[in-house]
Amino acid sequence: MHARKISVVGLGYVGLPVAVAFGMHGKTIGFDINESRLAELRKGYDRTNEIDVNRLMDAEIIFTSDVRVLAQADFHIVAVPTPVDSAHQPDLTAVKRASETVGMVLKTGDIVVYESTVYPGATEEVCAPILEAMSGLKCGIDFTVGYSPERINPGDHEHTFTKITKVVSGQDTATLDIVADVYGSVVTAGIFKATTIRVAEAAKVIENTQRDLNIALMNELALIFERMGIDTHSVLEAAGTKWNFLKFKPGLVGGHCIGVDPYYLTHKAETLGYHCEVILAGRRINDGMGAHIARQTIRQLIKGGHDVRDCIVTVLGLTFKENCPDLRNSKVIDVIHELQSFGVSVQVHDPCADQHEAACEYGVGLIDLPDLQPAHAVLLAVAHDGFGSWKPADFIRLLSDRPVVVDVKGVCDPQLFEAAGIRLWRL
Repeated sequence: MHARKISVVGLGYVGLPVAVAFGMHGKTIGFDINESRLAELRKGYDRTNEIDVNRLMDAEIIFTSDVRVLAQADFHIVAVPTPVDSAHQPDLTAVKRASETVGMVLKTGDIVVYESTVYPGATEEVCAPILEAMSGLKCGIDFTVGYSPERINPGDHEHTFTKITKVVSGQDTATLDIVADVYGSVVTAGIFKATTIRVAEAAKVIENTQRDLNIALMNELALIFERMGIDTHSVLEAAGTKWNFLKFKPGLVGGHCIGVDPYYLTHKAETLGYHCEVILAGRRINDGMGAHIARQTIRQLIKGGHDVRDCIVTVLGLTFKENCPDLRNSKVIDVIHELQSFGVSVQVHDPCADQHEAACEYGVGLIDLPDLQPAHAVLLAVAHDGFGSWKPADFIRLLSDRPVVVDVKGVCDPQLFEAAGIRLWRL
């Protein structure tokens, strides 16, 4: 059992499960600058729905925004967001500020491990110098750093922090052994020691880059098959009978990982004089799917005999994935904006999303199910359990005459909807 005193800096989707896991084994410091978040956590409420109240209350965590409290720890885990900006460039603001915060209390012998997604080299080239500047200590001599890529999948209660193989790295052998020992004390799925910090950083960004490209291929196939009049999901079902066919589906690619991580890799490549062709092509395809879905919705409305300017479209789901309240980088908003550009009135319902956050993040006012106006089309954007298994009758109660249903997730049975007199289009 490790003898280190743990702090976790950043208590969002990634940091909180880490803090709780360590808090089950001993006193852990949970640091965040969001006072309302800290107040909720002290009461046992997690707005991300990743941790239930019993586990949260059982964990021995000191929730604080007081930098001085961090000084009690000697093993700091940084788990703050690392998004991209409007130009798709890495935004390391949060991780730099977290490094400044930790640097203020850093002591000789301390270890700082980063879990935030970064490009290869960032831990040693960006973060370590900040720690040195703030502490007056020398990295590699007075303190050391490591990197352990987060693999949290929001809304997934099966592949949780302790049940996922943990990749760890350290700037020297001694640090690597300590980092492996600390994480190994709580992660039951096993530890994988990466050879260097850069290897661990690179492993993180390519995990999601690979998935991004696979989905991009499915989206491009959907664009092709649409022109051929072939149902994409029927093709994938047939192709999926081969033993080595990878079962990906077309769709909107948002969230804090798949739609973001590839840009960290391409940014670093650009600084080295290499322009990424395949990765950026996949990003362009995936980023364009929201507009494509909206235009197909307009096409279906016109085919149904509707005057688009008078149409109301109900969008079901705003979060970036099903059964999860996470609104970060949701591509559903692209669909909404494109529909509105045609003069369509859009109303949005999402039982998982926070109304205040939706209004602040996207300017979208969420509407409760009973308050929705009858719509000319219903667009199923996110297959939450609340309506991911809806039958035609469930949609009909939200629709007016000559109804249209747009199935982004491919969960609706075309034959059932045709029999019910509903015009169905699915990606």
